[in-house]
Amino acid sequence: MLDTDWNPFNDHIIASASEDTKVFIWEVPKGFTLYTDAEEIPDVAPVAKLSGHSRKVGHVLFNPAAENILASSSGDFTLKIWDISTGQAPLTLRHPDIVQSLSWSANGAMLVTTCRDKKLRVWDVRTEKPVHEAPGHEGAKNSRAVWMGEHNRIATTGFSRMSERQIGLWEPGRKDPIGGFVSLDSISGVCMPFWDDGSNCLYLAGKGDGNIRYFEYENDKFEFLSEYKSADPQRGIGFLPRRGVNVHENEVMRAYKTVNDTYIEPISFTVPRRAETFQADIYPPAVGLRPAVSAKEWFDGKTAIPPKIDFEAIYEGRGVVEVSGATPSSVPVPAPKEPEPAPKTEPEPAPAPAPAPAPAKEEPKKEEPAPQSRPVSLADQKSALASMAAKYKDAESDNSDAETSSFEEIPKPPPQRSSMIASSARSSIISPTPTATRSRPESLATGVPPSVRNSRSSAPTAASSPTRSPQSITPPLSARPGNGRTSGRASPTSFSSAVEAALQQIKQVLEQQAKVISDQSERITVQTQIITRLASEVETLKKKVAGAEGLAEQSASERIRQLELELEEARS
Repeated sequence: MLDTDWNPFNDHIIASASEDTKVFIWEVPKGFTLYTDAEEIPDVAPVAKLSGHSRKVGHVLFNPAAENILASSSGDFTLKIWDISTGQAPLTLRHPDIVQSLSWSANGAMLVTTCRDKKLRVWDVRTEKPVHEAPGHEGAKNSRAVWMGEHNRIATTGFSRMSERQIGLWEPGRKDPIGGFVSLDSISGVCMPFWDDGSNCLYLAGKGDGNIRYFEYENDKFEFLSEYKSADPQRGIGFLPRRGVNVHENEVMRAYKTVNDTYIEPISFTVPRRAETFQADIYPPAVGLRPAVSAKEWFDGKTAIPPKIDFEAIYEGRGVVEVSGATPSSVPVPAPKEPEPAPKTEPEPAPAPAPAPAPAKEEPKKEEPAPQSRPVSLADQKSALASMAAKYKDAESDNSDAETSSFEEIPKPPPQRSSMIASSARSSIISPTPTATRSRPESLATGVPPSVRNSRSSAPTAASSPTRSPQSITPPLSARPGNGRTSGRASPTSFSSAVEAALQQIKQVLEQQAKVISDQSERITVQTQIITRLASEVETLKKKVAGAEGLAEQSASERIRQLELELEEARS
């Protein structure tokens, strides 16, 4: 057995794929339980056998909107669409290679497949033709695809050429993924994707490892949320339909994974909240147990989204209550019949005029963004601060020196002339900010001694602007005692001369620094030359020593040879 799938509208029907080219349909016996004391559990025989493939069957998947419609893929490069009530397969989708994964759209009209030829195909099933085809992941290992519920998007997982695991977000009709492929890690196990339409979350379970990552889909991006880690690897995993979660424990998803082929472990994903009331934001309506269309209607071309159930009724113990099947945000891809989604936007399943309740549902959605204020731009902030500064300028009085500051005044030594001019120049260039309301000690802000300031405040003709205004800045040169001026406001000529003096001083400092750097570079050059010369002398001495040793060895060998000759001559 290679794959299994539960009927989404009948909790007692299971389809299985196996290597004997057969698709089996099983029915769970009534009263069946795993908690039994019997030594041998009786075998269950399949209720139907679907024959039509010539090689092993790798995948089976029920249609999420139509009743008794099943898709199966095989090693014979075909994907068959079955009506399990009749045992016939009227439709066949032919591929150039083995199908690696398949997934239905929410309304059951479209099907996406990944193939061993590294292509992603979107099929209009009832025409038996692909409507979109694009190159998928480039890696040699398997790739998987899942249709993201009622969104017109597809999520894929696969490998790059460097064997890195990747994730991709596709829109049918595009030749490349939205934002490109995103690398996850370098683990060799295949990522199995699972989509939760209620929370807009994508779960990725690695085959052969114990990790399950989950991402939130928002603004055509997958935002990583968290990761479940376990030391026990999973060979297979399946997720419970959303209608089976525990709403009283804030459970949003539940998975069952196989551990070492010995037991099945449940994994619950919950939202940590302490509220004891129903959480409507994490429990939107979900698909219930009633299909949208029958098998015959589906083969005839009818398309719809199944009715949904209200979780609040389940939370309150009122049983299963159906609501409209299609939400306004859903975007079915094929949409062969546009009038059908309209009645599904009604708040009740009972037939009622669709246009009347539609505006009532849209009004709250239009009112939601109303309280949100438009974000304030930088230009608005500048204009507001400029108007505030102008207000202070118009409202200035003769007793401006007597105003108290909201900041503690700390006496500082009088700064140098150059730093005073530079700070004044900076204050005139920077745009006004809220810190402009800060008043420094007036002897430092204006460069005037306290005695002159007091005499200036007592003069009836004084017109000095308050130190809060960032537009009136008095250079220190224009406020020296005895200069005969009574106003702290600098004229454009004096201000420009102060700026020129500051720039001239900065230029002199830069010239001095350049001269120092030049001297240092010359010293470094001389030292480099000395080091080079010393290194060459050392190499020369090494060569001389080596030559002397060679000559000594050569002369010694010649002397020995000469003595040997003399010895032989003496013997003879």
